[in-house]
Amino acid sequence: MNTLSAARITPDDLLSSIAGVLAGEHDLVANCANVAALIFEALPRVNWAGFYLLRGDELVLGPFQGRVACTRIALGAGVCGTAAARRETVVVPDVHAFPGHIACDAASESEIVIPVLSGDRLIGVLDIDSPVKDRFTPQDRRMLEEAVALLVRALPAPPSAPSSASPSA
Repeated sequence: MNTLSAARITPDDLLSSIAGVLAGEHDLVANCANVAALIFEALPRVNWAGFYLLRGDELVLGPFQGRVACTRIALGAGVCGTAAARRETVVVPDVHAFPGHIACDAASESEIVIPVLSGDRLIGVLDIDSPVKDRFTPQDRRMLEEAVALLVRALPAPPSAPSSASPSA
């Protein structure tokens, strides 16, 4: 069981705090829940932080902190679906200027979405919204991409492929 001090988490503490809660835990949902909670607490001027997980050909709402959210997002739709389809981080300074933006919370003004990739396999996306335009800096992007990298490293290794060599007789 991982515990954190009662002191408020700051952006400077975020990555070490994430590493601490992920240590020894390999469950995706549990880890996403803790990572979302830490990000929501550590980053100022954020009104939503959470994950959408790939299920078939769509993103399905996973662990999050914030107001009630959209439950399903098609790949390629909105900021989350775009980041998932492109498999790259998308930073949107003004969500109202993003074609096809899906407004789950009318208070959101800017957004950053980081794909969660294990090798070539898309697991989902980390989505963070802010009620402030142009909220997310290049430093935020690097820190959040590292947070996702820590999450991915905590996942169990995928099962190895069966050997193609046939047993000799």
